[in-house]
Amino acid sequence: MIIPALHRQARPVSSQTDRQTAVRLPVSSWAHLATVNALFLTAAECMQAACDYPVVFVKAGDDGQGGVDYAPIAVLGLAPGENLFLQGDAWRAHQMPVLMASYPFAIARGDGGQFAVCIDTAYEGLTGEGGERLFDDAGQPTEFARRVTGELEKLEQQIQGTRAVSRRLAELGLLAEKRFDGTMPDGRKVSVDGFFMVDEDKLKALPDATLLELHRNGVLNLIHAHWMSLGQMRKLLMWRAERPA
Repeated sequence: MIIPALHRQARPVSSQTDRQTAVRLPVSSWAHLATVNALFLTAAECMQAACDYPVVFVKAGDDGQGGVDYAPIAVLGLAPGENLFLQGDAWRAHQMPVLMASYPFAIARGDGGQFAVCIDTAYEGLTGEGGERLFDDAGQPTEFARRVTGELEKLEQQIQGTRAVSRRLAELGLLAEKRFDGTMPDGRKVSVDGFFMVDEDKLKALPDATLLELHRNGVLNLIHAHWMSLGQMRKLLMWRAERPA
């Protein structure tokens, strides 16, 4: 998955173009995410992410069958263009969304259904020396490149699984549009809308067999983590208050 705000100048990796390319890690600056107020999460990471981020759902386009796709996201700010997790160039949370953890790499699906490993050429850590090379002198992928490819393939599987989970929640009619209203320490009001939550009453009304299905496939754990994560909104209010007006 390529996120334009994250992967600013993504292109496929190739032995011809990247024979001498080396990558310095870890990423030392996330300054280019200063205006990104949300990032996609996979279902597999939601429970851990809930310890640091508010986790909600948003509309994610057409599902191809006349309906709407939804996706879980980590809320990073309380207004468009605001990222409260960025402090200088550094990230304030211990747990990074998996898309950030994979940076500067990403995976993209081509027209023929093939997947391609891509790299953000705007990343400042690309160099001809002093980092991990992607190809050896013979043009063969290095162990580092093979490891990156394996991690991205696993991530793509998680993305597909996340799409299935979100569609199941929508199919069961569990996602309801909500609004968050908060008060800053100085009395100013803050409102965030346009997101969706799992409705507790609708979940309780499901047949026992459906609840058992959701429990066995781990979706109930995700739902509870999603609910608990909303307490992180208070942290964002405090971080907003720390910043100059």
